[in-house]
Amino acid sequence: MAILSDIDIKKYLDEDKIVIDPILDEKQIQPSSVDLRIGNEFKGFKIISKPYIDPFDNTDLESYMESFTIDDEQPFIIHPGEFTLATTLETVKLPDDIVARVEGRSSMGRLGITMHVTAGYIDPGFEGKITLEISNIGKMPVALYPKQRVCQIVFETMTSPSAKPYGHKERDSKYMGQTGPQVSKIKEDFDIKQGGK
Repeated sequence: MAILSDIDIKKYLDEDKIVIDPILDEKQIQPSSVDLRIGNEFKGFKIISKPYIDPFDNTDLESYMESFTIDDEQPFIIHPGEFTLATTLETVKLPDDIVARVEGRSSMGRLGITMHVTAGYIDPGFEGKITLEISNIGKMPVALYPKQRVCQIVFETMTSPSAKPYGHKERDSKYMGQTGPQVSKIKEDFDIKQGGK
C-alpha cells in the first residue's frame, strides 16, 4: 500500500476516480492529504436518567441524542469533556481499490480537539459525508465554525481492488450514502442481531 501524494490526489480527482464534492479549493490539497471542512449539523448526547447506553437494547439510539443545525456564521461551542457528532461539508466517493483515513489537523489538536474517537478508517467503495466523532479533551470551550478546515483525509492504494467493497449488495453497509452525522447503528450488526436480546 502507498499513500497518494498531492500529484496523484489531483490526478485521481481530475479523473473522477476519487470524488470530493463540493469542488475543492486548491489550498485544501496538502502534500499527502486533503483538508476537509466541517458542516453545520451536529448531534450531542442528552442528559437522561438511564444509567448507560445498551447497544443490545431495542430503543433507538437516536433518542439519546439531540440534533443542532448551526448557521454558517455561528459557532458550535464544544465544552471540555463533551463529545459530539458532526459531518464533513464534503461528500467523498472512493473507488474499490482505494482506502482512506481521516486524521485531525494539528491546529485543532493543539486546541485540545480530537476529530475522530476511533472510526477514522474509510472502506473502499464508500460514498457519503464522513461522520466526525469530536471530543474536547482540553480545559477550555472551543468554537467550531461551519466550513472551517478541521480534519484531513489520506488516501492509500490497495494491493488489488476489493471483491466486495463498501456498498456491495452482499455487504452490510450501514452508513453508505450518509448525508449528515449518523448515530451508531451497532444494533444492526449481524452478530448482535443473532445473539442479542
